[in-house]
Amino acid sequence: MDIPKTELFAVLQEFNPWWAGQPIQDLPPWQRSVSRAIWEWIQNRKTRRALMLSGARQVGKTTLFRQAIRRLVKEGFPPANILFATFDHPILKLAGLARTLEAWEELYVASPGHPRYLFLDEIQYAPDWQTWLKHQVDFQPSRRIAVTGSAAPLRDGATESGVGRWESLPLPTLSFGEYLHLRKIAAPQLPAVQSLRELFNWTEADFAKVGASARGLTVHFHDYLLRGGFPEPAQEDDLVRCQRLLREDIVDKVLKRDMTALYGVRRVLEAEKIFLYLCYHDGGILDIATLCRELDGVNKQTANNLLDLFEATHLIYRLKPHGYGKEVLRGRDKVYLADAAIPGAVMLLGRKLLEQPERLGAAVETAFFKHAYTWFFSSAPKFTYWRDKKNKDYEVDLISELGDRLVPFEVKYRDEEFTGRSLTGMRHFLEKHKVTQGYVIQRRWEDFGIHQLPSARAGEERTLLDAKVLAIPASLACYWLSKPGDLDD
Repeated sequence: MDIPKTELFAVLQEFNPWWAGQPIQDLPPWQRSVSRAIWEWIQNRKTRRALMLSGARQVGKTTLFRQAIRRLVKEGFPPANILFATFDHPILKLAGLARTLEAWEELYVASPGHPRYLFLDEIQYAPDWQTWLKHQVDFQPSRRIAVTGSAAPLRDGATESGVGRWESLPLPTLSFGEYLHLRKIAAPQLPAVQSLRELFNWTEADFAKVGASARGLTVHFHDYLLRGGFPEPAQEDDLVRCQRLLREDIVDKVLKRDMTALYGVRRVLEAEKIFLYLCYHDGGILDIATLCRELDGVNKQTANNLLDLFEATHLIYRLKPHGYGKEVLRGRDKVYLADAAIPGAVMLLGRKLLEQPERLGAAVETAFFKHAYTWFFSSAPKFTYWRDKKNKDYEVDLISELGDRLVPFEVKYRDEEFTGRSLTGMRHFLEKHKVTQGYVIQRRWEDFGIHQLPSARAGEERTLLDAKVLAIPASLACYWLSKPGDLDD
């Protein structure tokens, strides 16, 4: 379709007010923690790799790019050398990448001696973007390109060609610490913790002092589980409206628009049924045969294909079982939703979620997994779960594999006094794999501290293991793993 050049010029000028010396409006006064990584990429002129910021719809990717552009302009970088374009816009979607760049270069001549920065939003709507980006990185060294995507490319030849051409930066939903900033909730004065491992050296007095200061986090953490980490819904005071926005703007648009437009999905009803099933089983180990049996009319191939698409559109995370070879390939995936508030919003639970221990526990586990995934990401960990081969009741919710180091986490969000004997799965795992430290993410502040566990072997229950576990309230664990951004940019 032949788009009038004047219309293309007008759209680009609207998206790039700095060309005319105008300020960028409607940006929050603080930045998310991932903004540091974006700025490091901008300053690193030695790398030719592009940057790919990926995350679910409405998670804040566009805002991060606009904040980075504002800082570039503020520090004196030539405004004409900066382009922002979103290919979710119908005019730019029709124009495509090549014509959009031609229009920019026709409007403004680049300032010599400086690179040209291209911030391209929702790149997945541009045809053959992977090949285009590969060629730009290989043959246009003066261009620094950063892109966002709400849908990851499925594994194909074009995707493989991007290896070494771009680096990926995942953007999850708001962390608990970021949520407190967004809601303007004052956080308690707590000691800075670079790693939860530091707490294994604390005294009982240290735990008592911090516990007394941090108890108030629990009520806000429960609110966070209800409202979620998508910025716009999270700011709504009305919980009913907040959860409606979650359903309509996040879930419905991905299932009914993105999957149809990007992947050609025609069986939207089946996609909705499977996603609802995942909401009911959030944080659970998924048995495809059971899913197909309970959802009449859904076959195994369709279910597996849709699970791939849910993962590609950043609606779910999937974990393999811990182990090697066939036991992993044949094992069942554990599935977490992208945000702990999604299941409650989809199932219209409202505040009833807090009254249902099983649902609340699943939400806490999902929230903690997201925080652990984000915290450890730069270390390139592998996340798995563990289940004993002989006794399926022996399980550990989450294992972070950092090189040769195994870090086990168990989520026990109950109003029950902590006892080491209740951690049967954790005890078996620690003993079997000779791991000396583990973590229990729980509810009670009274149990906050270090605990030594008894052996899980029959007849040796009175023998204490060398291994110790840190029992830590979920709200405090997620707060410390938040790495919240600066209040001012």
